[in-house]
Amino acid sequence: MKTRDIFDSLSPIDYRYWHEEVSKYLSENANIRYQFLMELALVRALHRRGICPEAAVKEVEAVCGQVTTEEVYEEEDRIRHNIRALVNCIRDKVSDAAKPYVHMTATSYDIIDSANAARYKNVIEKVLIPSLTKLEESLIDITLREAETVQIGRTHGQHAVPITFGFALAEYVSRLGGSIKALGVFAKELPGKFSGAVGAYNASSLFFDDPECFEAEVLAELGLTPAEYSTQIVPPEALTRLLCEVTITAGILANLSDDMRHLQRTEIGEVGEKFKADQVGSSTMPQKRNPINFENAKSLWKTVMPRIITVFMDQISEHQRDLTNSASARTYGEVVAYVVKTAERLTETTNNLVVDHKKMLWNLEMTKGQIAAEPLQLILSALGHPDAHEKARTLTLQAEREARPFEEIVVGDAEMQTYLQKITPYQRQILSNPSLYTGIAAKRAKEVAKRWQQKLNLQTGEED
Repeated sequence: MKTRDIFDSLSPIDYRYWHEEVSKYLSENANIRYQFLMELALVRALHRRGICPEAAVKEVEAVCGQVTTEEVYEEEDRIRHNIRALVNCIRDKVSDAAKPYVHMTATSYDIIDSANAARYKNVIEKVLIPSLTKLEESLIDITLREAETVQIGRTHGQHAVPITFGFALAEYVSRLGGSIKALGVFAKELPGKFSGAVGAYNASSLFFDDPECFEAEVLAELGLTPAEYSTQIVPPEALTRLLCEVTITAGILANLSDDMRHLQRTEIGEVGEKFKADQVGSSTMPQKRNPINFENAKSLWKTVMPRIITVFMDQISEHQRDLTNSASARTYGEVVAYVVKTAERLTETTNNLVVDHKKMLWNLEMTKGQIAAEPLQLILSALGHPDAHEKARTLTLQAEREARPFEEIVVGDAEMQTYLQKITPYQRQILSNPSLYTGIAAKRAKEVAKRWQQKLNLQTGEED
């Protein structure tokens, strides 16, 4: 097969977002290798059942480690069938005595679906989850470090009431942690199959009274368990759920990235991405420092998210199987690869995230205390004011109109005098310094961070 320059590739996954560890499981070389492992698992199980001689097992084992993907593809070009090409490449290199046992009782999708289950299970458990866990650790570190850093909360892009920056990030600690756990469950549940051409164990029943047990023996070689029911293919729902969760995870990373890049706006400036000494932000504007890493995460999410539509469409197969998912299913691995790259890039970015505490305080104070309108209206309601919300609203309008601090307007209002005499010292303090009005944001941030440290075994600590 002709070797080509990677920059002649059409997909950016090949020349820009290629990942060595993902490639070990989801490349075409990996695909063929796992299919060989399934063929080897079969002859080993046949040997344990007294059908296949040990010598044949050793031959197949040796050959499976020798045949190249190029050889398989050359044979496929000749006979126009991918799995039979794989089988022929094994048979051509073993003795006549071993040939009968290669692919015995198997159909193509016993090999394909089971190999796919094994490699997706492994890439999720060994690459994606560890990558996401490193990002989770980084977010937990920031959450704990900034648990008490007061920040203005925003709803609809507008100033709401104070929170803490750690509290804002704790949201993503919780959401990402949930996806990490779910991915582990769904990966573990990926089933294989060895039930033959239509799923009824027609072939294996010729030789075994317990074909279902034989199926389990074959699949156990690759750490899999059988699907409860299969046709020629495994039910698609398990892989659909897994890839759906991968897509959900990409959405969480995109949401985090949106929040962080918006906080980098010139007029906000609460966080920043560290720039390297030689890094350039713009080809024409030397002063620019663009949030490129968070923007990249958002962009890759836009690539990943629509792919789930294909996965859902592949859920439907006619009768015991048709071929309408054959080509489309080959693209699934790209989804995992993109999310791994996103997680790694965001980990590096969050590890070097710059938090501007002064700018956070400046933004908090931008409205001159009007963020105290909520606690004011609640206090007035508790003290029996008949229309506390409207009273607080008119006071904010007056403060805006006169460009004066909200507290000054409140204290100077005649109607408010009676109520101000009745409020507690703590309530009065909040009206004077709304930055104290953070509820239990700091406490919640720390609790969430420590809880996920424990759930993911990131560190040993006391229970909350």
